[in-house]
Amino acid sequence: MQPLTPQPLNPSPYNTVQTPHLPPQHHNIPPRQLTQHPPSTTMTTTTALIRYKLIFFVPPSSLAACKTAIFAAGAGRYPGPGNYTEVCFMTLGNGQFRPGDTAKPAIGAVGKLEELQEVRVETLCNGEEVVRRAVGALKSAHPYEEVAYDVVKLEDF
Repeated sequence: MQPLTPQPLNPSPYNTVQTPHLPPQHHNIPPRQLTQHPPSTTMTTTTALIRYKLIFFVPPSSLAACKTAIFAAGAGRYPGPGNYTEVCFMTLGNGQFRPGDTAKPAIGAVGKLEELQEVRVETLCNGEEVVRRAVGALKSAHPYEEVAYDVVKLEDF
């Protein structure tokens, strides 16, 4: 296999830099070489589950039922030596909505602006299957006609 030569974006002592207003700079240091390694027993790859954060808003009176439902679906688990389960972060805040003409609101009345306390809940879901089950469980347990929730794909850094 041919080694790959990296093309750095920033000037370094490992490459030749040319700019329109300066003469080329040549260094006696050879460029670093990247080589492709075939799979072997010394190089292993692992397939990690994609992690998602489920965020939703719920009236305090329905908080316990919604948490029970999402945790039963597999949300809130942190894999690792501690084997933590039922992990979430909760924040009490104020929400508002105005039900439309065809709405059948669980709280409030059609056309009337409703302001109320809600709890924002954030929890981890490991894998797409888990987050889909958790969202389904949330929709079944939540009192609202339309559940306010977000699913955010997480990245490792």
